[in-house]
Amino acid sequence: MSETKKLFIKTYGCQMNVYDSERMAEALGSKGYVQTEKQEEADMILLNTCHIREKAAEKVYSELGRLKPLKDVNPNLKIGVAGCVAQAEGQEIMRRAPVVDLVVGPQTYHRLPDMETAIQSGAKALDTDFPEEDKFAILNKTRAKAKRGPTAFLTVQEGCDKFCAFCVVPYTRGAEVSRPKDRILAEARDLVEAGVREITLLGQNVNAYHGHDKGLAGLIWDLAEIDGLDRIRFTTSHPNDMDDALIEAHGTCEKLMPYLHLPVQSGSDKILKAMNRKHTRDDYFRLIDRIRGARPDLVLSGDFIVGFPGETDQDFEDTMDLIRQVNYGMAFTFKYSTRPGTPAAEKPQLPDDLMDARLQELQALITKQQRDTQDSMVGREVNVLFEKKGRMAGQLIGKTEYLHACYVEAPEEALGKIHKVRIKESGPNSLGGVLV
Repeated sequence: MSETKKLFIKTYGCQMNVYDSERMAEALGSKGYVQTEKQEEADMILLNTCHIREKAAEKVYSELGRLKPLKDVNPNLKIGVAGCVAQAEGQEIMRRAPVVDLVVGPQTYHRLPDMETAIQSGAKALDTDFPEEDKFAILNKTRAKAKRGPTAFLTVQEGCDKFCAFCVVPYTRGAEVSRPKDRILAEARDLVEAGVREITLLGQNVNAYHGHDKGLAGLIWDLAEIDGLDRIRFTTSHPNDMDDALIEAHGTCEKLMPYLHLPVQSGSDKILKAMNRKHTRDDYFRLIDRIRGARPDLVLSGDFIVGFPGETDQDFEDTMDLIRQVNYGMAFTFKYSTRPGTPAAEKPQLPDDLMDARLQELQALITKQQRDTQDSMVGREVNVLFEKKGRMAGQLIGKTEYLHACYVEAPEEALGKIHKVRIKESGPNSLGGVLV
């Protein structure tokens, strides 16, 4: 039996990174590591990085600088960088940050146990390959079947072939790859056996999933046959891959929740073309009409980038107009920032103060729509899957089918179960209700 060591993982970015961090912890569990919430007591610290946000790499280097004193106190501490920044800047990280012992990309973290053996002998370890072997098949051989909370992420697809002009994902995650349906279904059954009641299917372009002969819709219908799995969600989608079968599933599959994250990025045809999105605003409008025709109560979420190179006042107004017409329940909004190696990085950039002003205006509109959507839930009965205890005694927190956080006075035995709740109030970021 391996000696017990403590592992601290800091996760940046998307849900896929959350899933990857869980799998990294499982992989290192075979080397005797257990997770800790305290950096200062860790034997290994892993930064699981994201390259999407502004100045992502510099933020990682700043964090590494803050970790250096811990290594000064404990020379045996091992520090690693994983994820998309690791993939993009592997050698540079080793050069700029001598405190780092290992760098591992998002496609090779199944090799962490061997890398850990190497660094314990005093070597440095760097692996940012795109290997042929299936990392999930290797990881599942040693996966512990511990008790889980009621919700879980499950990666079904990685990489992207869309090559949007602003995005580094095709370069850091590689080409689109879909996991075979049988392996996904087996993992889902294991999760349900461990206590999971809701699974969110993950992919950089999840609705391009092709590991099932009937696409993502076929996979969802197969998952819906699993006893004990009550809810299914998926993210993130591309408008061009919302096929008829997936739209129909939103209207007919009871276990597929009425929430959809469908990024459009801009409401200007000129900017959409410059972004290489390969759809128009009218394409998006028609798609939304079809989806809402299948599921009228669906809550829609999106992504928006303001200040893309060449964006004029009229282009920005086109985006605001699209948001007003679609009416989002929630959205993620960003100011454009360059990503080295992407086509848009070579174009003249807009002034920061202009981008800041546009972002504030857009966020104000999104915030109003989000609040209006939440307020419209007051008086309705919804189904809440309780996930954890609240801060107040006797209070539980869960998510509605529309992905709204909801606080309810409920007995502790309700944890992990779905209960009908009548919504009584709407706060800035959550709902309050009572059991029916």
